[in-house]
Amino acid sequence: MTDAGQCDCGAAAGPLGVCVDYYHGILAEEQADPLMYRWHGVVVCAYLLQHPSRAHEKYLDGQFRQLQLYVDKGLDALLRVAAHQVARNRHTARSGYDMAPLEPYEPLPPGGPPGHFRATFCGLPFSDGSFVADGHAAYGRRITLIAEATVESWRSLRS
Repeated sequence: MTDAGQCDCGAAAGPLGVCVDYYHGILAEEQADPLMYRWHGVVVCAYLLQHPSRAHEKYLDGQFRQLQLYVDKGLDALLRVAAHQVARNRHTARSGYDMAPLEPYEPLPPGGPPGHFRATFCGLPFSDGSFVADGHAAYGRRITLIAEATVESWRSLRS
């Protein structure tokens, strides 16, 4: 957090606090909700790309590429890639992480992080003790907006 009422991603704090407060709330709620958990990878990638000081720098490029895949092809495509990676880890494959599904996507631009994102975690509605009070589809649309905003802001660094 940069100063009172503002997150380090540039967003104004929401009713729950800054983005990390929303992020922890989402992670906790996902544990009891398998439908909500489907967006877990997107949530983690978007949060860390909006708050790279909380991330491991060596993983940000892959996370940026995963968000691009999600924005380009949707949740099912991202989940298939994730399942492929898990299956590779279960076998005695010596090759490690398979970057082939992410190769078509742009690498993380240098010079980041961006100073502003048009959609952040602080903007997520939270009612009746839940992020999905109005349904999983609505929650998914909001997470998609955050993912799109994250990709857009990072891509703007190339301009």
